[in-house]
Amino acid sequence: MTVLLTADQVVTPARVLAPGWLILDGDRITEVGEGAPPRTADLDLGATTVVPGFVDLHVHGGGGASFDTGTADAAAVVADTHLSHGTTSMAASLVTDTHDRMAAAVRELALLVQDGRLAGVHLEGPWLSPRRSGAHQPGSLSDPDPSSVEALLDAADPSTGSGRRGAVRMVTLAPELAGGLAAVRLLAERGVVAAIGHTDATYDEARAALDAGARLGTHLFNAMRPLHHRDPGPVGALVDSPVDVELIADGVHLHPAVLRTVFAAKPDRCILVTDAMAAAGAPDGDYRLGPMAIEVREGVARLADGSGTGAIAGSTLTMAAAVRFAAGEAGLPLLDVVRAATTTPARAWGLTDVGALEPGRRADLVVLDDRLDVVRVMRAGAWVAR
Repeated sequence: MTVLLTADQVVTPARVLAPGWLILDGDRITEVGEGAPPRTADLDLGATTVVPGFVDLHVHGGGGASFDTGTADAAAVVADTHLSHGTTSMAASLVTDTHDRMAAAVRELALLVQDGRLAGVHLEGPWLSPRRSGAHQPGSLSDPDPSSVEALLDAADPSTGSGRRGAVRMVTLAPELAGGLAAVRLLAERGVVAAIGHTDATYDEARAALDAGARLGTHLFNAMRPLHHRDPGPVGALVDSPVDVELIADGVHLHPAVLRTVFAAKPDRCILVTDAMAAAGAPDGDYRLGPMAIEVREGVARLADGSGTGAIAGSTLTMAAAVRFAAGEAGLPLLDVVRAATTTPARAWGLTDVGALEPGRRADLVVLDDRLDVVRVMRAGAWVAR
């Protein structure tokens, strides 16, 4: 049975339809249009804006739980927490830990990738710069030798070798490390997104990684050599190249002017991410991010060093809040913001089924009010309890 929805605004990849309508058939979008609908609406959403379900490529936790525990129950809590805020497709990001614990987590999370609950696994480490480690355990960092890279890629399913892509869809690494460029080439050959992050690379080193097949910058500006007018570093290389860049729009990681500057430079290459840890959708308190102790005060997560000024340790952000901040505080155009939260991340990971309100795509959508607060969420044609 088909269902016709109408709303004051429907955001497509190309433009905002005002008013707009969608026809859904089961879990699929079959038609999208502007103006008067072809028949009486089954559900008139009124003075709202309908956008695609959010796609978050960088999530560590939420609702008090974390992906790094590697359990299906914890993963379900994280996924359900972010789903209630509009994220209908998400990565399970793992921080640096021992090889055995990371491999065990990959094996368990791969089951949720196979059943469609997760879009894939993102390894943020252990191949990161000790100088830019942030909230990653320094003692577990290492250089990326081919055997260790292959072992973690194949942890879920050893048969995924020889060019087949498995549950691990993205790896963040510092390309200046010994073996870094070889690791980038290996990831590219395996169809895994190689992301430059937690890096002290020079501009030339970052460019060499991009030439080797790196396709994305992990939380641009954060945990990487800073931009300088005579030493542009990885930021300069990433902004200057036709690759995607993650941005954490929470007002803590980046100033609104920085968001505006990067969006102006490459509006079709910006990806909003949360980098959320367990405290997203949960109260302030003491948490863990992998093996690291984290304290969350007034919604800001930092390494627990007793001073309250430790390194930023992820965020307590949801994608809905990131969209509100980017469109509100930063003043970015709604079309660009929605694209960065949906279409661009889906394209970056090759997720052709989600990320846009187009015929043939899965019926994932978020209904926003005039303040861009989430009113309703639909995933695969079914409304989500909030």
